[in-house]
Amino acid sequence: MVDHSVVGRSLAPVTAHVEAGRLRFFRETLGESNPVYTDAGAAKAAGYAAIPVPPTYLFCLEMMDAEQAFEFLDVLGADLKQVLHGEQRFTYRAPVQVGDTLRFEPRIASITDKKGGAMTLAVVETWVTNQHGVHVADCSRTVVVLNKVAA
Repeated sequence: MVDHSVVGRSLAPVTAHVEAGRLRFFRETLGESNPVYTDAGAAKAAGYAAIPVPPTYLFCLEMMDAEQAFEFLDVLGADLKQVLHGEQRFTYRAPVQVGDTLRFEPRIASITDKKGGAMTLAVVETWVTNQHGVHVADCSRTVVVLNKVAA
């Protein structure tokens, strides 16, 4: 069962640099072809100082650069084999673009049992700032932990 006492606990912060090469790999993997995300001229014409990141990139960037990508599972006391990805949300407060260095500050926001304890929803919220200390985004991910319940 998931440890409910960890609600509010901060996880290890992550620092990551938005690199053009890794971002290109991400875009190509998704099949992203919007010129704003691929061409510096189109990005500038759209009002960006550099090529911006696609909306879901922050989730990947945080996971790729974390020393322990699944730290939240250890904190919850959950086994990866029992976990499903439930939901992701991103609220951008300022542009995130190539050349930025980001700081991710995740915390366990809530834990809720469902279906008589057969599953638990755990929400991890992450505050993201750039190299200037500007709050650029809020990210939220919900994981579903399938609990072993006695019949």
